[in-house]
Amino acid sequence: MHFRLAQVFPFLDWLPTVTWESARADLFAGVTGAVIVLPQGVAFAIIAGLPPEYGLYTAMITPIVAALFGSSLHLVSGPTTAISIVVFSAVSRHAEPGSAEFISLALTITFLAGLYQLVFGILRMGVLVNFVSHTVIVGFTAGAAILIATSQVKNLLGVFVPKGDTFAHTWLEIWRQLDAINYYALAVGLVTLAVALAMKRWRKGLPNLLIGLTAGSVLAFLLAGPGRDIELIGRIPSQLPPLSMPDLSFASMQKLAPDAFAVALLGLIEAVSISRSIAARSHQRIDGNQEFIGQGLSNIAASFFSSYAGSGSFTRSGINYDAGARTPLSAIFSAIILMAIVLLIAPLTIYLPVAAMAGAIMMVAYNLIDFKQIRHILESSKVETSILLTTFFATLFLELEFAIYMGVLLSLVIFLGRTSTPDIVVLAPDNDPRFNKKVLSDIRTKPLRQCPHLKIIRVDMSVYFGSLDHIQQKLQKISKKHDIHHVLIVGSGINLIDLSGAEMLLHEAERLEEEGGGLYFTGLKPSVYPGLSRSHFFRDIGNNHFFDDKKHAIRMLHRLLRRQGHCENCQARVFSECKLDAEPPRK
Repeated sequence: MHFRLAQVFPFLDWLPTVTWESARADLFAGVTGAVIVLPQGVAFAIIAGLPPEYGLYTAMITPIVAALFGSSLHLVSGPTTAISIVVFSAVSRHAEPGSAEFISLALTITFLAGLYQLVFGILRMGVLVNFVSHTVIVGFTAGAAILIATSQVKNLLGVFVPKGDTFAHTWLEIWRQLDAINYYALAVGLVTLAVALAMKRWRKGLPNLLIGLTAGSVLAFLLAGPGRDIELIGRIPSQLPPLSMPDLSFASMQKLAPDAFAVALLGLIEAVSISRSIAARSHQRIDGNQEFIGQGLSNIAASFFSSYAGSGSFTRSGINYDAGARTPLSAIFSAIILMAIVLLIAPLTIYLPVAAMAGAIMMVAYNLIDFKQIRHILESSKVETSILLTTFFATLFLELEFAIYMGVLLSLVIFLGRTSTPDIVVLAPDNDPRFNKKVLSDIRTKPLRQCPHLKIIRVDMSVYFGSLDHIQQKLQKISKKHDIHHVLIVGSGINLIDLSGAEMLLHEAERLEEEGGGLYFTGLKPSVYPGLSRSHFFRDIGNNHFFDDKKHAIRMLHRLLRRQGHCENCQARVFSECKLDAEPPRK
């Protein structure tokens, strides 16, 4: 009974393990997380085109639900940079950023994204994240970082640029207004950025963004005066997330459904990749399907509590683990402590300068770029480099949702490209005396003599619709170029033979038989047999073409070759059976 309940309520698995000691560790980690997310929540909401409090509301609701229904012990969900900029890009095409309609549509896209994620989890589609190349994520986040920084340059310089302008138009407009720079605002932003960077480098345990914002606010107060216009964020409501209602009309959901799919996909990639990254350090097993469900439920719930789409945060999750968190209770503590902080100090945000927040957001954007990984990709692989650059420039100059889809498509193309050309190894008997038994070795590793009438190959990947052409060309090359019509396939490396693969092998078997040979199999995995049986593969080719082990296969095929007269004048004699043939009969 407990097992069935734990599948629906996964927190029943870890909740009984909570002790006073683990709760104290989680509480300390929660305090650290709340202090970290306070400036981040405001910054991310601004990136998303929403009032600042919506980022804080998201950091209160999303982590609680995701912690209760996810599988990771250390993942902390909430507003993230990449999701925020995708939400802004998607919703700003339909409404003015910051308006009531914009907020309503942001809640709708959050609800739809959560619904997609929940359905994916219920359908056990967590494995899909494995097919998205990490290079795509690196390229997308680097491009998103540049877009985020670009969106804040106007606030840093104190000039006006219309919201929603493209990357190129934004920089063109800034160039035209260089003579209108507000140097007081620029000083506030640069001091914020410099202090945050200095604290990050020399005092890593302290909340660098919060300290940087405080320094910028103090400077803005000292510089305030006539003619020194330094814009302020304004007062953030001192309240808990109010109830809300996304626009669930058919028209709104229809126009936002494609964009919501992109948000859902990006959120899942972020959450699962971050979960697995931290799990590698904590030695925990992550259930991708449960993470899908947790993220989906958290976003659905968020849309009814004035919160927008969230996902796993690499920064807060990493800090949560490093701070000693033991269970998901740390994420729940962080959300509750943030609620208390907002109720107490929210009025102080009236003194927070827009330029200081711009400096903090630029710091966030800088942290998004993985310079080490980018350098590694550029130095290591031309293919991965092309994927990185394609995703990066697509993010900068195309619609963000299209950039995400392009990244996923590129990942699938890479996967199909690699699996469509399986390694086909030619094997030959290896009579090395160091071996205790007869083995077949790869002829690429040492010069081995091959049988001129029987080709032995091993296919090291699945035989499916994508790899058919490559395998078929190899089989035909053996018979046409080498004039060998008996082929033995060692199936120890084959994980799957789909219906298309079975049909291709059957056609090749028939072709080889017409040429006086045949196609034979040995060592097929037990998992491959059921599918082949259902397609009548064994019956159509013939049971006598299948062998349990290589030794039996070679013995039987040697007898066949001898009956066909191939062994009489053969000088190769690579098999032990051939050597027995050469011995004179005993008297």
